[in-house]
Amino acid sequence: LQAYLNQYNQQAEVYSRQLGIMEEGIREGNAAIETLKALFEAGDSTILMPVGGGLNVRARVQHPDEVFVNIGSEIILQKTNEGGISYLQDRIKEMEASAKNLTEVLQKIDAQVKDISKRLEQLYRQAQEQQAQGGA
Repeated sequence: LQAYLNQYNQQAEVYSRQLGIMEEGIREGNAAIETLKALFEAGDSTILMPVGGGLNVRARVQHPDEVFVNIGSEIILQKTNEGGISYLQDRIKEMEASAKNLTEVLQKIDAQVKDISKRLEQLYRQAQEQQAQGGA
């Protein structure tokens, strides 16, 4: 039973990490949507663009209605700003569905861990009682 308990705890840890990655992806997607909306509304204005390490540069987005979407394998598609937002919203919905499934799996694993822990505790108590009776 202890081996099963350890295995379930390891599975729960893996799924928890995956859930964290999904939640971060959802936050990132929502932030990107807000950025695309702000860029489009700003039009030809100067913006501060982060370049990393806490540094920003002033930049002008020449075509705020054009976005480029990396769909994997180094394939990049050009979309309108609205198309980019729609793409992100679809990805967010997919991640939310996956996160929901992971949460359900984690709840099932948690229930199994609690059940196994109870059984182990009962076995431990029984072993202590038997040892106490045998020693008396």
